[in-house]
Amino acid sequence: MGFLQNFLIRAGYAAVLLIAVLVLNFTLMHLAPGDVADTIAQSSGGADPEVMAKIRADYGLDQPFLVQLGRYIGGVLQLDLGYSYFYNRPVTDLILERLPATLLLVFTAQIFALFIGVVLGAISAQNPNGFLSHVVTFLALFGYSAPVFWTGILLLIAFSLNGWFPVAGMRDVTLEGGFWAQTLDVLHHLVLPVLTLASIFVALYSRLARATMMEVLQSDYVRTAHAKGLPMRKVVYSHALSNAMAPVVTVAGLQFSAVISGAVLVEAVFSWPGLGTLAFQSIIARDTPTILGILFFSALVVIVGNLLTDQVLRMMDPRIRGRS
Repeated sequence: MGFLQNFLIRAGYAAVLLIAVLVLNFTLMHLAPGDVADTIAQSSGGADPEVMAKIRADYGLDQPFLVQLGRYIGGVLQLDLGYSYFYNRPVTDLILERLPATLLLVFTAQIFALFIGVVLGAISAQNPNGFLSHVVTFLALFGYSAPVFWTGILLLIAFSLNGWFPVAGMRDVTLEGGFWAQTLDVLHHLVLPVLTLASIFVALYSRLARATMMEVLQSDYVRTAHAKGLPMRKVVYSHALSNAMAPVVTVAGLQFSAVISGAVLVEAVFSWPGLGTLAFQSIIARDTPTILGILFFSALVVIVGNLLTDQVLRMMDPRIRGRS
């Protein structure tokens, strides 16, 4: 089966899965108690049944479930995610407004975690019983077991209360300067959220890279490279590392959903103006269209990420290139 044909088949499966996620999300939100009429009534101190009925009619909540579901899916297919009850703005505009901040945080944390994790794993695999290997193992267990919000709070106490790093936000609104000054300010605000979000995944990638590298270093072609007199550094980084990267890349793609979910807690701790903060505020306000929009976008990112991960693996590993 050709590469393009395989990609199109898997893209079709991904589209079906995305529709199933849409239906499931909408059904669960429909079954949850309360709606926008209850939220408006609570914020205004109460409302009589006639007013509540009118609010539900205005928002189409008095229609049968299948009618509401069909209207919602039809809107999503037209890239219309609805209208926010709380923000009084289209949900699509809200997501696109907050998306750059979340992408900056998530991709920076993922790249940082992948690079540091692979390097630590490759170094510790060369001497599995050495001191450095034990240190990496300890840090991996500590980083993986520590709750991400707890790590963020500790970093805030350690590095923000003394003024080394900002406490919250993405930029200093009082800062005056050009492009480079603004960029450095954003990077300064980015350091602690990235370290917090990457802490769990550095642990995961370092342990996985260590295990796969130890297995690869025992293979025949590595022993042959040693027999030819190649230096250890060249054997590890030119021959073994590329083959050991396939499982790490697979897990990195599959863990992208965990990065997105972890970003919700990190953004809440650091008041980072991204989708996580938007989701947190929308849940508190019971803003159903915004919650559904964020869930849809998160599912889209996960499904597309898994699809692309599969295709990258097929390009990296000739052994699975011809499989269906």
